[in-house]
Amino acid sequence: MAQSPPPFSRFEWMIAWRYLRAKRAEGGVSVMTWISLVGITLAVFALIATLAVRAGFRAEFVDTILGANAHVTVYYNRQADENGRVSREIPDYLPLAKRLNAVPGVVRAAPLIKGNVMANAGDRNTGLQIFGITLEDLLTIPRVASPKTALGDIRRFNDGIAIGSGVARDLQVGVGDRIKIISPNGVKTAFGTSPRVNAYEVVYIFSAGRYDIDQTRAYLPFDQAQSFFNREGVADEIEVMIKDPENVDAMTLPLLNAAGPRALLWTWRDASGSFLRALTVEDNVMFVILSILVLIAAMNIISGLIMLVKNKGRDIGILRTMGLTEGSVLRIFFICGAVTGTIGTIAGVVLGSLFAIYIDPIFSAVNYIAGGGVWDPSIRGIYNLPAKLQLGDVLSAVSLSLFLSWVVTLFPARRAARMNPVEALRYE
Repeated sequence: MAQSPPPFSRFEWMIAWRYLRAKRAEGGVSVMTWISLVGITLAVFALIATLAVRAGFRAEFVDTILGANAHVTVYYNRQADENGRVSREIPDYLPLAKRLNAVPGVVRAAPLIKGNVMANAGDRNTGLQIFGITLEDLLTIPRVASPKTALGDIRRFNDGIAIGSGVARDLQVGVGDRIKIISPNGVKTAFGTSPRVNAYEVVYIFSAGRYDIDQTRAYLPFDQAQSFFNREGVADEIEVMIKDPENVDAMTLPLLNAAGPRALLWTWRDASGSFLRALTVEDNVMFVILSILVLIAAMNIISGLIMLVKNKGRDIGILRTMGLTEGSVLRIFFICGAVTGTIGTIAGVVLGSLFAIYIDPIFSAVNYIAGGGVWDPSIRGIYNLPAKLQLGDVLSAVSLSLFLSWVVTLFPARRAARMNPVEALRYE
């Protein structure tokens, strides 16, 4: 007895390839094949490009949070002193910072003075959030000490004030200019509280990569901030940086134990957790929506294969009478659809990956064609549209596309395999 050929034999690939290349006049459906191919390509491209942009936006947003803000803020709850004044001030900030620095996993713990003031230069004014910090601690803030763009010398920090690029733009000042900072909580006199006004030289201008930070933040030397805000001998809070910010929840208990009974903690997840959760929900929704696009594109394969099966009914009848099994016919038409889906998926992956890699020039071209203003950092927080190509996202898109395109191929292929050869040849 002759041995039956193994599945997906060479002759099955040969017949399938001939059907794929056949023109419409020869009973093929080359136009529908191209439509299916282009549809799958564009759907996979859109899926990978969207996932890359969402991953890049999330990574950039988190990096700007962790690179310019405290991972954990330690502050005291309200307590009245011997004069009956209620405050959150930390009088023992040096011992507290030392205890926090001793906790495993802590990179540094820095005392801070914080206050909101008005800044003035000439006839221009803007609001500022002042951070009082030592030079040694300022140098450990990545997005401030080592930003992509900066002006001046951060080593001269003790001689003046460091401001964000947005502040410098609003006040129209540069390195070497002087700005006034004005606090309404100044000196108390018999006639009321007199605002406190000091002038400082701008020695450093940084761009942290976050619009809201660059637009409002300034750093003063710690001792000068203590004097300006009447905080002699105390600190407002302790800024804690840790080695693994993503694992900040595991650090809260050791930090609380080291900080003492009056301490309260505020982590970066507490500050931005709701926004990050919203991004996660949006990522999932976008994946589902774009998966539907992939499914719609895959449905074109069904249309093309149904037409191919109808046009090749005579061929199927002849092949069946020559001894071709139902399985061989099913595999021939499965190959026709699967090859279209696979080639479209590969092309979509290539286009999507190129989009993610070259997103900066692509976005610049789009912004130029649109006349500018496509990306508003005041709304989105960061200055450009980032993209981060992740292997997991690419594999998810590839798996989804191949699964859908191969599964939908089975239905018309099964119909071709079950076609009765007698019925197929009756009217030929």
